[in-house]
Amino acid sequence: MKPAPFGYHRARDVDGATRLLAELGDDAKVIAGGQSLVAMMNFRLARPGHLVDIAGLRELDGMHRDAAGALHIGALTTHHTVESDPEGVLGHEFAVLREAMRWIGHLPIRTRGTIGGSIAHADATAEWCLLALVLRAEFVARGPRGERRVAAGDFFLGYYTSVLDPDELLVEVVFPRPAPHAALTEFAERQGDFALVSAAVDLDVTDGSVRGGRVALGGVAASVVRVPEAEAVLARGGTFADCAQAASEAVEPPSDASGSAHYRKQLVRTLVLRACEEAMSR
Repeated sequence: MKPAPFGYHRARDVDGATRLLAELGDDAKVIAGGQSLVAMMNFRLARPGHLVDIAGLRELDGMHRDAAGALHIGALTTHHTVESDPEGVLGHEFAVLREAMRWIGHLPIRTRGTIGGSIAHADATAEWCLLALVLRAEFVARGPRGERRVAAGDFFLGYYTSVLDPDELLVEVVFPRPAPHAALTEFAERQGDFALVSAAVDLDVTDGSVRGGRVALGGVAASVVRVPEAEAVLARGGTFADCAQAASEAVEPPSDASGSAHYRKQLVRTLVLRACEEAMSR
């Protein structure tokens, strides 16, 4: 199929993009890599009247660490740039980001798809949404009213929805602290497919012992979610198996053609255990 008719607008800078979005209203969508939006348009699941192309805004492309050690990633940075890390920015502290990229589609998709686009799309199975939640990322958004920061935990509202206003643009993702003991794993029916269930953990490790951690899941609710019941097990010194069991018991995933709720709960248990073991082995 082909998309419904639409108007095309190429932004020349961030302020120009937000002005266009404000002028065009709710009928406009931002396009960068287009790996999600174009597919939805071709199936006519999305019918925006206008597209605002920001692919040329090179100031939104790149990664760097600040003096405090926080990692800043521009919204137009591609998945493959993180995967290849050509300038060695990630190091051991953020290796989980580099290694998680192998779960995203196939190489052509990772070469074109952008981090900002994935997060703004707010898919409950998206790796970047899960990583941002478990690693306590902050999102920098810019609009006609200025710039604001939103914590990942406050950003995702439900199915493909976020707190971004229609005239706002996601410009940067900030990971405030290193995560040397973090891991992400998932299960999909075929390599490159959307995950049926995904799990990510960020362990707090001192002198070789786990003192606590964060556990997050994708594919079990309308958006990515943290699992405080599983985190409580880690905080009190429980085993990884107990943590995984607690995560499985805490969620009520949906049933659909891809798998039943019971099947997804079993996947949660397996994937949380695997993620904990991978994170501890770093």
